[in-house]
Amino acid sequence: MPFLIAAGSIAILFAAAAVVAFASSGKTSLQEVSEGLTCQCGCGLTVANCNHPQCEFSVPARAQIETMIAQGMGRDRIIGFFRAKYGEKVLSAPTSEGFNLLAWIIPFAAVFAGCFVIVGAISRWRVEQVIEPEGLANGPSAYDPELKRRLEREIREQR
Repeated sequence: MPFLIAAGSIAILFAAAAVVAFASSGKTSLQEVSEGLTCQCGCGLTVANCNHPQCEFSVPARAQIETMIAQGMGRDRIIGFFRAKYGEKVLSAPTSEGFNLLAWIIPFAAVFAGCFVIVGAISRWRVEQVIEPEGLANGPSAYDPELKRRLEREIREQR
């Protein structure tokens, strides 16, 4: 049951993110475009968040993005320009096509598989395993008088 609640919460979260993304698809902004590009100075941040005041990549990139927005270019076209100029490494998130599609699928598949393993393990732990001794599996064994005589004889011999 908790698994279903978690899955429902995740679905609602994705739906909300899709609505926000669709609602904000109006005019292209510097922030929106520069969040989609990784700074190439080595800081590992996006162009919008690069913390170097005189960065040799993000400062000219922001100026170029502002110029392209003023010319009426959209987010996808501007990011496509930088992608053609610097390659895939300039993108802050992998594209959802070709081999890069695995970067989007594998984390979700791993979480799903992990949940499946956890639920399976918990259900196996909860089942009580009753192990019966082999002699009692078919009920009590029949009385064997010969075995009783032999046992009594061995006990007398040891005294």
